[in-house]
Amino acid sequence: MDSHDSQVVSPEDISMQQRGGQEESVEESISDIRQKLSRIEANQMELSKALAKKKGFSLTFEEEENPERGNWSGKFDFFLSCLGYAVGLGNVWRFPYLCYKNGGGAFFIPYCIFLFFCGMPIFCLELSLGQFCSSGPLSCWEFAPLFRGVGVGMVIVSGLVGIYYNIIIAWSFWYLFTSFTSKLPWSECGSWSTELCRERLTPVNSTCNNDLNLRIDNGTGINGTCWLDTNGTRTLYGIYDAEAATAAGYSARPASNEYLNYVGLQDRLGSIGNMGPLRWDMSLCLLLGWIVVFASLSKGIKSSGKVVYFTAIFPYVVLIILLIRGLTLPGYEKGIDFYLKPDLSRLQDSTVWKDAAVQIFFSLSASWGGLITLASYNRFKTDTVRDAMLVSICNCATSVFAGFVVFSFLGYLATLLNTEVTNVVDSGVALAFIVYPQAVTSLPVSPLWAILFFVMLITLGLDSQFTLIETVVTAVQDKWPRTRRYKTLLILGISVVFFFIGLSMCTPGGPQLLTIFDDYSGGWNIMVIAILECVSICYVYGVKRFCDDIEAMTGPIVAGCIPWFIFKWWWIICWCAFTPGLVAVTMVFSWVKFSPSSYGGNVLPDWAQVIGWLLTFSVLASIVVVSGIAVWQSRGNLRALVQPTRYWGPALVKFRQEVADAGYAPGFVVDPWTEDNIEDPSNPHHKYDEDKGYQIRSSSMTKPQRCDRIAMSSFNKLDLL
Repeated sequence: MDSHDSQVVSPEDISMQQRGGQEESVEESISDIRQKLSRIEANQMELSKALAKKKGFSLTFEEEENPERGNWSGKFDFFLSCLGYAVGLGNVWRFPYLCYKNGGGAFFIPYCIFLFFCGMPIFCLELSLGQFCSSGPLSCWEFAPLFRGVGVGMVIVSGLVGIYYNIIIAWSFWYLFTSFTSKLPWSECGSWSTELCRERLTPVNSTCNNDLNLRIDNGTGINGTCWLDTNGTRTLYGIYDAEAATAAGYSARPASNEYLNYVGLQDRLGSIGNMGPLRWDMSLCLLLGWIVVFASLSKGIKSSGKVVYFTAIFPYVVLIILLIRGLTLPGYEKGIDFYLKPDLSRLQDSTVWKDAAVQIFFSLSASWGGLITLASYNRFKTDTVRDAMLVSICNCATSVFAGFVVFSFLGYLATLLNTEVTNVVDSGVALAFIVYPQAVTSLPVSPLWAILFFVMLITLGLDSQFTLIETVVTAVQDKWPRTRRYKTLLILGISVVFFFIGLSMCTPGGPQLLTIFDDYSGGWNIMVIAILECVSICYVYGVKRFCDDIEAMTGPIVAGCIPWFIFKWWWIICWCAFTPGLVAVTMVFSWVKFSPSSYGGNVLPDWAQVIGWLLTFSVLASIVVVSGIAVWQSRGNLRALVQPTRYWGPALVKFRQEVADAGYAPGFVVDPWTEDNIEDPSNPHHKYDEDKGYQIRSSSMTKPQRCDRIAMSSFNKLDLL
């Protein structure tokens, strides 16, 4: 009997051979489908280019590095988004006031010092961190899992600020709509005003013009006022001594102030203890604000990246127009001189330095998670150092430029009212909705200037609002990757929830509640986050390794001409010493000089302050709780919590291989998502699709399942074609 006749093939062997043949057949089919799909997509691209050329314009396609997560369509999209996020309402309505308060031009000295030693380093750190790992604030802490709670705190801050920030946008929408008229409604005292409205008062002297119907007091003593006596009822007629009258509580108020209190915000008709009825008109404006945010973010960064071309640039156009108009007004030089005149003696006051630190820190919106989010959509080889420096400088230059605009109008208003600039200068809501609206009422075509101003406020606010909501959305998607396929619904859900929470601020007592949110949501808890960021990078992860990460992205030359091996020492010194030190000193000083939240000069109730502290501690508690959970889950292996996990590093394997070839770090795993490297199948980290070259974020997707997913995706695309 021949040897080959003695070989018996079992049914199991036949079955295995058949299955093997079927798998090979499936793999060949999948490979064939991919090749055909690639050819079809290439043909489509060529056809699109040909059609575009025929129509007379060019069309270029920039392939995404990370198709699953997405990238910015271009570098300018990212730059404008960062600039719009950093440049907000505070640049226009807070910085000019701080200059007036802290020595005019002398305030620029501490402001610039804190920019270079505190603001810019944090800005660069967050952009570099987000871009290197292509992850949002909730999932970028694989370099030190102990600090994951910091990311949770960032997301909470962005959510809290996003709730009330859209209320300010709603106020701007409301004022914008009321400006579409031939005569601004706050140009004179209407039926809604009180007897203190300036236009209702009659000029009088200390003898009340010797009018027998006038009384020099209101029955409580002489206080610089004259009262009209009508059948025993006395009403305020005029003020002859403004200082004495103010001390007695009778201060003349411009019509714009009265309009704000009784028509615009109606804050005099309610309080935080008596919120009053829900205002349907303001609620509709808030709804409009959320509709704009949802529509702009519905397609993620692809849509918001295009919207910022208008929302980030338009405010500069308006500021230039307003500056030109302001410099043609009588008395503008009084305001500009007041703005720039330096009082160097004020630099001896520690409050000046504290104000500079707080303004530069919060003006750049650092440590809110937004910068990490924006940078996480960058391509890996983007120069983050250049962008951080450029955006930071542009942000501060915008503040200085806005100061010229504001004070040119304040000088005009002071001249118009025959008073000093100190009597009309203000900040925040007062500047945006009282001082400036009052100034434009005397200009020709005043509704036009009001419309331009409020559109500028809306666009300034929307840029920041886009990033605040995108931060929350990105955090959810990075934590639960399957929600990416429902991104539009996710944004809609967040918008609806935040809208209903914000309705509580669409009441007469709403402005006081907003003040609580504003004072406590992003206060010194943000400084704690900034310090923890510096500590985690410099003293846990290693500042030298972080600098190597940056060089892997930027190359040896940053900002076009600066050698990184020299320039990095500046950032190292700041991250390790100057930045956390200055932030810590500022935070302690804020505690020492702490004053309770107030509105309209009146301190808000203690129970309202407690609500504010709960907002603050919700951020800090999240940091502690999440870190505590990480310690408990480590089962005593605390060393692992302060070391990078196998998943830390660039999101794409090709860049992980690149840094590994450069001798990145001992034990660095190039491809931690392949099946043989996964130790815990339930680990919710990324897995890598070998064919597509990017991550599939799934907790338990095996290799055959990945092949099935690719095959089904290919069949679906062919059906669409």
